[in-house]
Amino acid sequence: MKARSLSAVRNLLLQRISKNRLLLLPLSLLVFLLLWQILVLALKLPSFILPSPAEVGKKFLDVLASGMLWRHFSATLKEILLGLIFGVSAAALLGYGLSKSPIAERMLSPFLVGSQSIPMAAVAPLLVIWFGPGLLSKVLICSLTVFFPVLVNTLVGLRDVPQDLREVMRSLRSSPAQTLRYLEIPAALPVFLGGLRVGASLSVIGAIVGELVASDQGLGFLINVGRGQYDTALVFVAVICLVVLAASLYGFVLLLEKKLLSWQTWRKEN
Repeated sequence: MKARSLSAVRNLLLQRISKNRLLLLPLSLLVFLLLWQILVLALKLPSFILPSPAEVGKKFLDVLASGMLWRHFSATLKEILLGLIFGVSAAALLGYGLSKSPIAERMLSPFLVGSQSIPMAAVAPLLVIWFGPGLLSKVLICSLTVFFPVLVNTLVGLRDVPQDLREVMRSLRSSPAQTLRYLEIPAALPVFLGGLRVGASLSVIGAIVGELVASDQGLGFLINVGRGQYDTALVFVAVICLVVLAASLYGFVLLLEKKLLSWQTWRKEN
């Protein structure tokens, strides 16, 4: 009886938390802004070191009204989306190929792992020198940043497909294309989407690293401009836009995951 009452209380608390979940984000944001303002007043720092929330808000409205913010934001978004498309596609294709060839995986693994030990900040200048400061170098940097986590998760997902299910597909004389469509993709999708979540967040870092090295547009360019002019409020505006962009991409992948993996929820409920 006591266990039932505790379970009922727990369910009631979970329901209330779920109902008030939408209020947590604006409440936490309000607390953050309040602490930020208190810190500015307490330390009495000049605005070029730590601007107040009001100063950052005014700068945001100024660059938004001038159209400068959207121009640079859209440039960074374009680089990220193209980098995600090419990086995820290459990682998925190579991951599928390596999962079918253990010998190729053992041969390429040292190079793949070694490439990830090199900081992207060290590789970015080389790519800018080779491919120029335009869009191509930024897309390549973003693609390389996304590539490895998606590749690893693709390999893990495909390798974790139950062997007995593979035997069932062989007994049904299914073709490789049918096995991929009806078994391997559904089985590997949860792990693959986990890697995509990580890749979507890292793609923002890749694009900004490329823009900080050499660029005449993008949010990274805004950060360089603000830093050079000691306009810290402009730097804050660019950083906040990057946070919103990364959170939006992460949330989109979560929605995609919820949509594509709805069959798992149905299976658990039944």
